[in-house]
This record gives sequence, C-alpha cells and structure tokens, in this order.
Amino acid sequence: MNYITVENISKSYGELELFSNLSFSIHKDDKIAFVAKNGSGKTSILNILSGDDTPDSGQVVMRNGLRISFLSQSPQFDNKLTINDTIFNSDSPQLEIIKSYEKALLHPEDTEAYQKAFEQMDLHNTWEFELQFKQILSQLKLDNLDQKINTMSGGQIKRLALAQALISNPDVLVLDEPTNHLDLEMIEWLEQYFAKSQFTLFMVTHDRYFLERVCNEIIELDHGKLYTYKGNYSYYLENKEARIQLEQVETGKAKQLFKKELEWMRRQPKARTTKSKSRIDDFSDIKKRAHQRRKDHKVELEINMERLGSKIVEFHKVSKSFKDKVILDGFEYVFKKGERIGIIGKNGTGKSTFLNMLTQTSPPDSGKIIIGDTVKFGYYTQGGIDVKPDQKVIDVIKAYGEYIPLAKGRQISAKQLLERFLFDGKKQHDFVEKLSGGEQKRLYLCTVLIQNPNFLILDEPTNDLDIVTLNILEDFLLDFPGCLLVVSHDRYFMDKIVDHLFVFKGDGEVQDFPGNYSDYREYESSQPSVTKTDIKSELVSEEKDDQNKAQKLSYNEQKEYKNLESKIRSLELDKKALEEKFNVVSLSQEKINELSQQLQHIIDDIEEKEMRWFELSEKFES
Repeated sequence: MNYITVENISKSYGELELFSNLSFSIHKDDKIAFVAKNGSGKTSILNILSGDDTPDSGQVVMRNGLRISFLSQSPQFDNKLTINDTIFNSDSPQLEIIKSYEKALLHPEDTEAYQKAFEQMDLHNTWEFELQFKQILSQLKLDNLDQKINTMSGGQIKRLALAQALISNPDVLVLDEPTNHLDLEMIEWLEQYFAKSQFTLFMVTHDRYFLERVCNEIIELDHGKLYTYKGNYSYYLENKEARIQLEQVETGKAKQLFKKELEWMRRQPKARTTKSKSRIDDFSDIKKRAHQRRKDHKVELEINMERLGSKIVEFHKVSKSFKDKVILDGFEYVFKKGERIGIIGKNGTGKSTFLNMLTQTSPPDSGKIIIGDTVKFGYYTQGGIDVKPDQKVIDVIKAYGEYIPLAKGRQISAKQLLERFLFDGKKQHDFVEKLSGGEQKRLYLCTVLIQNPNFLILDEPTNDLDIVTLNILEDFLLDFPGCLLVVSHDRYFMDKIVDHLFVFKGDGEVQDFPGNYSDYREYESSQPSVTKTDIKSELVSEEKDDQNKAQKLSYNEQKEYKNLESKIRSLELDKKALEEKFNVVSLSQEKINELSQQLQHIIDDIEEKEMRWFELSEKFES
C-alpha cells in the first residue's frame, strides 16, 4: 500500500541549491533510512515530509487521512506544561479514552463517570495500549510525569518528543537522528521495539548498528542523484561499492567514446545530414559522462602531535558527588601511552563530569588528579562550536593562524586545511551560523585537532556527523598515536576504535573492562543471573500452559482472560504511581484523604479483577 509519493521536489536557500528533482515513495511497513552527506538537505526533506516546510517545486502526494508524527532534532514544547500534559496533548483517540479514564479515577465518588470511562476502555481494548505507553515512558526514563518542561534538560526533551511520537501510534514515523540523547540501554530497547513493531519509518540516523538491525531499505542521495537499496546497512555498503565500480567502468568507456567523437567533431563535416546533426547533439551528453568525477575527497587529518612524556594522567582515590548523587567513590587509575578508552553508562551516571574533572574544569571533592607536564588536551565537547554573528568559516580557522603546522615539519594554509575538511572555496566564505548542524560539528572537530593535542577527549563526537565523515574520522583515530578517551552511544564507532571501557554503573561504581562494546555486551549476557536454558524452558512451559487454558475456555472467556491480565498490570502501575504521591512531605490532610480514597478504589478494582481471573483459571485446573 502506497502511503507517500514524492515527485520531483527541489529546495534552495538563496543561491545555495540543496537538491533538485528528487522522487521516491514510502509504502506501508517500509523502514527506510535516508543517507547523505551533511549539508545535502536531509533535514529539509524530513521537514517537507512532515509538512513543516514546502518544496520550491514538485509535490508530495499523501494517502487520504494519513497520520504522520515527526521527531525533529530540536523539538519545541509549551514550557508551562508537564510531561503528562504534553503526552496527552495529541489527537490520538486512544489517549483521549485513557485521559477520561484517569480523570474518572481521580473522582471515584462519580460512579457513573467511572463506569462510562471503564466501558470505553473495554470497548476499544485500550488496556494493552495504556500498559504499552507507560512502558515506553519507563524505558525512556520519563518517570516523573508531573515534571514541567522548563525544568527538563535538552536530552530529556528529545526523549519526551520520541515518547510522544511513539505513543501517538501514527501511520508513518519521520525521525531525525532518533538515537541522539539516548543511552545505550535505551537505544537497544528502541532497536528491538522498531524491529518488532508494524511502524512505517522514514529516518535520518548515523547509528550504523541501528541501520543494520532496523531498516529494510536505504535511500542514498549521492552527488544529486537518488539510489535505492532494498536491504539493511550491510547490503547497502556491498551494493554501493559495486555501483561505484560500475560507474568507473562506464566513465572509462565514455572517455574512449568521447575521444573518438571529438576527432569526428574536429573534422567539422560539411554535409549536415539528419544523422550527423543527431551525432552532434549526442556529443554534449558523451562529454558530460566522460568528465563525470566522484568528489569523494577524504578528510586528511594529518596533525603534528606534541610529544607525550612518561607521566600522563593519574587518578588517586578521587571522589565526587552532587548532593546525594555519587559520581566517583575512591576512583584510581593511571593512564598509559597509546590507551584507547571508551566510556559507557546510562545518562546521569557522571560521564561528562568525569571528563570535566580530567580537564580540570571541575575539581574533585577529595583525592588527587595529577596531569603530566607534556600533556596537551584536545577536548571535543557536546556543546559544539561557539557561533559568533557574522563570522565566516575561514575566520574560525584563521584565529589559529594563517598557516597550521603538520607532521614532519610541513605546514598548510587555513584555506587548504578547510578543503581537507570538505569545505570548498565557496563554503569557506559562508557564515558559520548558516552551516547545517553536521557541518558545524565537522568545523568544530577541525578546530580541536589543529591544536595538535596528544590526549584527545571526545564527548559524543558522532552526533550529527554523516556516515562518510564518521568513516574517515574512525580511520584517523585508529592511527592517532596519543591517548584517546571517548564517550559515545555509537556502538559501531566504539567497537572500531577502543580496546577497553570504563563502565559507569551509577552510585560511584566504575568498572574497568578489557574489550570493546560488543565484547562487554557478550560478557554481560553470559553472566549466570538467569540462564538462557532456564528462560527457554520457562517460555516453553508457559506456551504449553496457555494452549491448555485455551482449550478449556470459550472464545469470549479467552479474550476476557487476556484483557484481565492487561488491566491488572495497568492498575498495578496506577497504584504504584499513586502510592509515590504520598511521599510528598507538604501534603495537606485533605489531600491525603483524597489520595487515600483514590488508592482504595484502585485496590478494590484490582481485587475484583483478580477474583475473576482466578475464577477463569480454575476452569483448567479441574
């Protein structure tokens, strides 16, 4: 079933043409990734699909009644609203039913309103949906539903936007870098959620494992043309390489034909027959094909690293806390030459604080951090480049000098250096504020590396970088002779460049693990908390039990039995959320009485449904 057809769309900003005459389509159950270099117009295409922008020419044709949710990189919400208000502020009919039900729970004395809301939940089978959306909020660590938007961090707001997009249950989800601001646990959950769901997806992401495990189609914009690959990331890489090789062969043939036709043209035939005129007209096309070149310039990051002495960085019994939150507790480590360490852990466990202590922008509470005399840090932060009004790209680099020293006593001009970072002559004179997010990150990376650090610290370096730049950055980092410390949620990136990990587990615990991210996941899954054999046996046993139950229950009883399980789980979550409200010290007696009534009503409801559940269960125990 065709959902969206994009026909010959073009988009320009002033003299800058992002793309022209692009056409593609999105069908039901497609999970499409859109791949292109930074500055090619990826975000503009997403904005056009979501209706937030319009093309200069061409059109987007959508199926009647199609519901689209768009996750942008910078979502905007009403700062006065809470998380709960924001979630329910949508046109989802299921959310409206849940909203009415939760409102009825707050007024148990109005039995008629409660009964009506309860019947609507039953009629539309919304119990399972309610449980699902609460699980989504829990997985994305959005537990305090009364928290206001204006008190949330940028990462929390991005996760809220993702939750809202998932919960709205649209026909098509349009996603711009969905894994940004998610920790590794959240990314893996989202990966599994999309792989199992019936969502139709159109996304831009740099997460290559995500591309591998979620997508069934990749559309690439390469040198102004679209190429479609009906497969995942591995399939895309393999077939793209084959396509480029074929293009090179065809270009070679076109060059031979061009030389032959050029000789014929130089003879300037006098007889202008229909055939000769046609040959002359074809000549310009042959010339174009013969001179076609791939502009796959590589970022050459050949820096002149300062010499690194024997003493690098030492942590001696370092502790750090923020109020009751412990970041480090007596942490000890001595860095050695050439170490390549990755830092992983859930959001809020103190990874960025650790980097700030290392670079001496945040002092420890106790203990010592000793920095060697020869250490020169290069610190790539999540904040990115400081964009100044009316500052041009070339001016950013010239601030470090007209000429930049390279290895082996050589030097390079600021203009040449920018060209190596994929900024052509025209782009160098653009204002920094007009660059795309990915281009700004690439420029920022350039400013960090040209200062010739010997201890490189990268805090989420892969965010907003295109896959081409990522591959080149990885190649550079593999050859970097200094110390490397990386915080990243990009599992592919971490697997490729680090050889051991600091795993921040929270409450001051930091595990030093020898290996990369995939090694660590394999180690975690091998731990004997619950063996795979036990899980498999339990699942087989449950499946057999379910089959026996189904044989002894009528169709309506089977349906009721399954709905009861969902309702009980959902009410248990409501009960837990209500019990947490009693922890507020400033509660008045009147409010306590009101909450007690609500809690008792939910408890009664749970007991009633549990009795019915046991009643049905007895049918297959006899």
